[in-house]
Amino acid sequence: MSGEGKLRTAHRIIIGDSRRMEEVGDRTIHLVVTSPPYPMIEMWDELFSSLNPEIEGALLNEDGALAYSLMNKELDKVWKEVDRVLTTGGIVCINVGDATRKIGGAFQLYPNHSSIIHRFEEMNYQVLPPIIWRKQTNKPNKYMGSGMLPSNAYVTLEHEYILIFRKGGNRSFDPEERENRRKSAYFWEERNVWFSDIWTDLKGISQEMGNDDLRERSAAYPFELAYRLISMYSIQGDTVLDPFLGTGTTIQAAVHTGRNSIGYELYAGFMKVIEDRIAEFRDVSRELAADRLERHAQFVEKRQAEKGNMKHRSLKYGFPVMTGQEKNILFPVVKRIERIEEGEFEVEYSHEVK
Repeated sequence: MSGEGKLRTAHRIIIGDSRRMEEVGDRTIHLVVTSPPYPMIEMWDELFSSLNPEIEGALLNEDGALAYSLMNKELDKVWKEVDRVLTTGGIVCINVGDATRKIGGAFQLYPNHSSIIHRFEEMNYQVLPPIIWRKQTNKPNKYMGSGMLPSNAYVTLEHEYILIFRKGGNRSFDPEERENRRKSAYFWEERNVWFSDIWTDLKGISQEMGNDDLRERSAAYPFELAYRLISMYSIQGDTVLDPFLGTGTTIQAAVHTGRNSIGYELYAGFMKVIEDRIAEFRDVSRELAADRLERHAQFVEKRQAEKGNMKHRSLKYGFPVMTGQEKNILFPVVKRIERIEEGEFEVEYSHEVK
């Protein structure tokens, strides 16, 4: 990207196996945002078994420990490829939940987040503080096991993890990247919410795809989750990778934050769903920017009423901001989305919110 209003990004959907990402060059990715299939969650048994038949055998033999280990070994192959393509200073964000399951008459927790942390520690990544995504339920049968009688009940899992890892030390920026970094600033008050270690304001989503097969193969996180993570851990013009693309939420968020993106998905049936959603989302970036501006205006009004006028102002939009780091903020607004060929899109932007 060079100069205001000249931002263009490219987005590629690859139907293929992310254990071998041959289409992606070494150290070309700045950020990974993904949610893998969760080991030992029954909806993913068939997928894992297709990757390694020994997994199906372990499940049939009621050997939960072996099945769990083999499932994670398949994920490890993806994490190894992620390490190859990620640039020094790049960030990996993985949304994952633990699993509870009864196998062979024994109920237990399978700590998926712990296994992934261990793998990235082995690859010498910096383990950064995770985010707990609290997904509350109001179901009357929240308690499990023996009801009101001790001691065989167990707590329900109402949260997932967003694990965050950094490759090498802090990222360094060349002159053009430093300019893009300033344009990619977020608001002071957004920082205070986004960088909290517990997120309670994002709800899980129920996907209506009109196709039972597609629905059973997908467990997407909400758009806002990917939008936040991309805004937090990359700059405009960066390239974001999702090795478990599903219905394409990460690519959609990359489009509307002014980042390039690449996504891998094993199931070809998702291609049309992803393409349709990219095309349908053309006006989303303007709506997102307008919403952020409205919430910022409310913050400014309250802040100035309590503390007086704010010292800094946005150079582009003219509104007050808390810090000098926010002065260069620019919202990428989609101007044009062009489908180049199947699975490939080019996006052109302006920075005019109104």
